[in-house]
Amino acid sequence: MVQAASSRLSQQAEFINSLNVFPVPDGDTGTNMTSTIQSGAKYERNETSTNVGDLAQAFAKGLLMGARGNSGVILSQIFRGFAKAAEGHKELTSADFVDAYANGAKTAYKTVMKPTEGTILTVVRESAQAGLNKIKETDDLVEIMHTISTAAQESLKKTPDLLPVLKQVGVVDSGGQGLVFVLEAFDDALSGKEISKADYKPDQAEVDQMVHAMDHESVQGKLDPKDIKYTYCTQMLVRIGKGKQVKQKFDYDTFYNYLAKLGDSLLVLNDDSVVRVHVHTEHPGKVLSWGQEFGDLQTIEIHNMVWQQEEIMEKDEESGETPAEASQNPVEEKPAQAAAPAPETAVIAVASGAGIEKLLKSLGVTQIIQGGQTMNPSIADLANAIKASGAKQALLLPNNGNIFMAADQAANVADIPVAVVHTKSVPQAISSLMDYNPEEDIKANQQAMESVLDTVKSGQLTKAIRDSSIDGKEIKEGQYMGIVDGKIVANDDELDATAQSMVKQMLDDESSVVTILYGADGDEKYAHQLAKEISKMDDELDVEVYEGDQPVYPYLVSVE
Repeated sequence: MVQAASSRLSQQAEFINSLNVFPVPDGDTGTNMTSTIQSGAKYERNETSTNVGDLAQAFAKGLLMGARGNSGVILSQIFRGFAKAAEGHKELTSADFVDAYANGAKTAYKTVMKPTEGTILTVVRESAQAGLNKIKETDDLVEIMHTISTAAQESLKKTPDLLPVLKQVGVVDSGGQGLVFVLEAFDDALSGKEISKADYKPDQAEVDQMVHAMDHESVQGKLDPKDIKYTYCTQMLVRIGKGKQVKQKFDYDTFYNYLAKLGDSLLVLNDDSVVRVHVHTEHPGKVLSWGQEFGDLQTIEIHNMVWQQEEIMEKDEESGETPAEASQNPVEEKPAQAAAPAPETAVIAVASGAGIEKLLKSLGVTQIIQGGQTMNPSIADLANAIKASGAKQALLLPNNGNIFMAADQAANVADIPVAVVHTKSVPQAISSLMDYNPEEDIKANQQAMESVLDTVKSGQLTKAIRDSSIDGKEIKEGQYMGIVDGKIVANDDELDATAQSMVKQMLDDESSVVTILYGADGDEKYAHQLAKEISKMDDELDVEVYEGDQPVYPYLVSVE
């Protein structure tokens, strides 16, 4: 069931992405949910136990560590609740299964501070209730699963009636659609429907390509192999207390401290049964031997990063590929801060674009996680960055509302205190960093930095990728759109008309500073032209222009 669901989401990712409400090229729900379930399916495949409770725990753990975006986090929470109810069970009766799925629905609702109906939450709740009703009539699990799946489909159809913006655009909820595909695959697998071998072995490379392989911190094509401090990216999964060479009872600090001496980029995650390790080292053999002192090795991965980087640079030279294109085929690399002493407080921001990265670092950011719209980092990516910072505490700026839940989860699993500053955009991050005080603790900084977020208006200029009717506007494919804080406020065939209309609606009597960031598809000359037009609107405004090099949106405009 799990492997079939993983394959189904992989096959339908682009369709789910197409359900994005706004007609902009940033739909990523399908990509996020696919990457999330692929991680869960991998953990489940690697679990050697045949007890359904153990398999459910492995699946839930994999989902959590691979969760991307709000949709991925909610999906992980559904099956965290399922796994909690299934814990300790060798088998599940039909009633057990229904109760576990219902517990998943409850867990998902508890995860979201302000649950919104007409989303994946509605679909999981109503389908779970259908299962609870059906178990009163029959204990045939095949029939029950079909009822749950059918109820999910019916619930999905009603999401536009519950969430007006969906009805306005004429789409169903994308996260709910993803869950429907999962339950349909469960139904097919459980009922014995023939599923091809390919369906059960999803192509991980496909997922890596979908998420643009932007998990790492610097552009791969710029990395000199000679600068890689540690050669081997080493990963292992250890079954605690199992095997013939166990010499020690597992203690996290003892286990971690030894590995910390062998390299960097260390990540150690564990529960009562397994511990997962990721480390860059010159001594992979010592890493594996250390693991065997605590249990047997379930999975092992060792990659020579120097060799891989040399191959990438050779291919770039042969093909003329740009560094940005080269980052589509990444390998692990040393963290950007490896040569510098670890800061007392790490300020970690999610961003994409060389200009934006440079600007954020000039304002106090110590570490950049590549990502943003269409490239949501997973919980594991965020947790790894926190760990790799080497700091005693950290502030995390997600810069995208779709990363909030993953950021909060990463803060919860981090082994140092972490405070999340809930920035929805890079302009908000820039403004909040003006209030960052390295002498204050992270809680005080979080409060101060979040207090200014409402004073920043964030605008985005881009082109529509399809015809749409939304926010009372008829939008044609190819038209320019101006989006302010999530609402389309202007559209026109001409860029300048759209931009000026958007900015006029952003300005008020309190406005003092306007910042323009031109992206990879933007034009510096036009950015300065727009700056002049804005100055004409109000000659007391301070208008600044920066090269952002961001993807997706050619121009970002903020007003403070």
